[in-house]
Amino acid sequence: MGELAKKLEVTKEEIAMAMDSKRQVESIDQEIYQEEGGESKLSKINVQKDETNLLIDRLCLNKLIKDLEERDRKLILLRYYKEKTQTEVARILGITQVQVSRLEKKILQNMRSKISV
Repeated sequence: MGELAKKLEVTKEEIAMAMDSKRQVESIDQEIYQEEGGESKLSKINVQKDETNLLIDRLCLNKLIKDLEERDRKLILLRYYKEKTQTEVARILGITQVQVSRLEKKILQNMRSKISV
């Protein structure tokens, strides 16, 4: 490639770019991994974006939960991670179901407001 570049009075990089330019253009819809169900390149990109967004959402949510007061954190963890009913949470925390409902609403509103800032 060096001799060709000298003869044409261009750089090696220009020769490499010229050689790459003759490659066939690949479609983003072209199937890859045909033996594994025929995904397209576009679907692969979309999956990676979704995974990235999920990771970002999870990190944000973990930060919000970590910053809650202990009782509030426990309430959210019991309701949304342990899938306990408000009555079960009330029994565990030693408060009424109505208090759980009000606290939960207030906590979620505060978390939403922190996200939208």
